[in-house]
Amino acid sequence: MREEILNAIARIDAELERRRDSDVLSRYNTGKKKHKKQLAFHKCKKRNRWVFGGNRSGKTECGAVEAIWTARGNHPYRRNRKDVFGWVVSLSQQVQRDVAQAKILRYLPKSWIADIVMLSGRRDSPSSGVIDQIKIKNVFGGISTIGFKSCDQGREKFQGASLDFVWFDEEPPRDIYEECLMRVMDRRGDIFGTMTPLKGRTFVYGEIYVNAKHNGEVWYEFMNWEDNPFLSKSEIKLLEGALDGASLDSRKYGRFSQGYGLVYPEFEEGVHVIPPFDVPKEWQENISIDPGLNNPLSAHWYCVDWDGNIYVIAEHYAQGKDIDFHAAAIQQISSRLGWKRDSRGMLSALIDSAAGQRTLASSKSVSELFYERGIAVNAHVNKDVFSGISRVKSYLARGNGTPDLYIFDTCENMIAEFKSYSWGAGDSPVKKFDHAMDELRYLIMSRPLPARAEEADSPLKRDKERRIRRSYGKIER
Repeated sequence: MREEILNAIARIDAELERRRDSDVLSRYNTGKKKHKKQLAFHKCKKRNRWVFGGNRSGKTECGAVEAIWTARGNHPYRRNRKDVFGWVVSLSQQVQRDVAQAKILRYLPKSWIADIVMLSGRRDSPSSGVIDQIKIKNVFGGISTIGFKSCDQGREKFQGASLDFVWFDEEPPRDIYEECLMRVMDRRGDIFGTMTPLKGRTFVYGEIYVNAKHNGEVWYEFMNWEDNPFLSKSEIKLLEGALDGASLDSRKYGRFSQGYGLVYPEFEEGVHVIPPFDVPKEWQENISIDPGLNNPLSAHWYCVDWDGNIYVIAEHYAQGKDIDFHAAAIQQISSRLGWKRDSRGMLSALIDSAAGQRTLASSKSVSELFYERGIAVNAHVNKDVFSGISRVKSYLARGNGTPDLYIFDTCENMIAEFKSYSWGAGDSPVKKFDHAMDELRYLIMSRPLPARAEEADSPLKRDKERRIRRSYGKIER
């Protein structure tokens, strides 16, 4: 009798183990180790979401699980619906079979599958063939469909359908991306992509990362090897040793590279960019200007808190305008901020040393023209590029684990420059779209001191000062 009971327990344990092994999805981000950036992706409510991740950062799992949850109708963080129709888009059918399709089959419990339609291979062995569609039982009733597409089919194969979602596994060509945007429009569906940006600064860089069109539905996250809690440190070290700087940008950090790499790979929009808040007047430090007429003029307002953290709280950024326009804009923004002025009502600012030079086009320098318009500019700035970059880097990533530089999300042009400021040939930054980066260096190199809160004098301190003044008065008489 006892032996029968033990055998029954053993069978139950074996069945539970089999079920655990067959239901990988139930263990996704549920243990002690959690991939926080995967969860951030799933929780985001935006309709155009992207993960730029290095190889083995955990990005593909995001797409596979998101597609399954959406089709099943049991997404834990978003509005669910029945009879969902979505596409998984890969670069080719072979890549589909080896990557996205394999991830879907790994995370999709077999009990949820109503049918599988094959393009090639056997239905009873789908992992070895190429799948056309997977039919999934939806929790609200009915059947959802995950269809598989490959970019090498051409744009025409992406026409006609009305979709609830499209998952791009790696970066698609622009025409296919735009066609898929049309496919999700009718149902107000979602676009999400998971990719390693190996092609450099393509349209995804401009439309998603830089978000040049300021689309409020666009969201992105970078994932690197350190973000994946299931990747060992020894493996990370081994992979790092096999790659050069440009490859590390893409394959470790998931960053866009132009061959030479970003100047500030330490910059993370999710860390360094913050919503505006009311800044104490004591924090006001200085305005910094990089002048330009045909080129953009960049001006930003900088504050420093009591711990020495720098905040960029406002910007003026415009090109093709004269000094009158720029000075008026700087005055207007300063008045709105309640920015400090001297006893004459003058604003002060740092400016590129070239502003002190007179040109053939004017008998007065840019500095003199600004002064006449109520802005006293200081052109004695430290323009050493390499030491300036080094100091900016130190503010982006301090040794104490937290940054010392924060940018209000209203400073869109500075944020965009951070994302694109790159090294060129000869170990020098590319002199293009760098105006905010220049005047940021001027400010950082001016070594701003932490602000000090004004403290009311105690009665004891005031009495002590009165006694000192009386003593000095007796000595003078």
